[in-house]
Amino acid sequence: MHDQPGSPSSSRMLARYLTDIEQLLDEQHGEAALREAFDLPRIAVALTDPELRCSGEQLKSWCQQWIGPSGYERAAGGLDYERVGRSVSERVAQEGGATPESVPMRALKRLRLRRHVRTPPRGFSVSRSENLAPQQAEAVDMCTALVEAARRWYARSACHDTVVQANLARLAVLR
Repeated sequence: MHDQPGSPSSSRMLARYLTDIEQLLDEQHGEAALREAFDLPRIAVALTDPELRCSGEQLKSWCQQWIGPSGYERAAGGLDYERVGRSVSERVAQEGGATPESVPMRALKRLRLRRHVRTPPRGFSVSRSENLAPQQAEAVDMCTALVEAARRWYARSACHDTVVQANLARLAVLR
């Protein structure tokens, strides 16, 4: 996960959130990591909206755009991004589609709380996931795909988006 040249997040709050997911995976807390990771599309979509709202359709669109390999990852193979992307997109759209144009308060609150947490010195090592049971391996794949997607989204789009930056600043000063 850390082999993404040029795509680190410059948002400490978001970077801490992503590192927390990796830490949960490293400690083999797959369900907790999945809960946090499935909030990433909600957080990303909400941050792009001036009112912090997101819809099921926007979530599905974000997943389709950002979950997938970058150029060098395509050649390396490994993770089945198509399968994982489809699965994540369906689950996120179902969970987010219950209330159209809603504000994902729980996800944003958990993101905001990350600004108070010290970043652990290490992240998740994908090589440690090689001998996991199928269900655990699938959780690692989904979390990996979502964390990579969030990093790509931030590096290629969000870091240049004034609405995202304003929303991150707003979240950072909320009590």
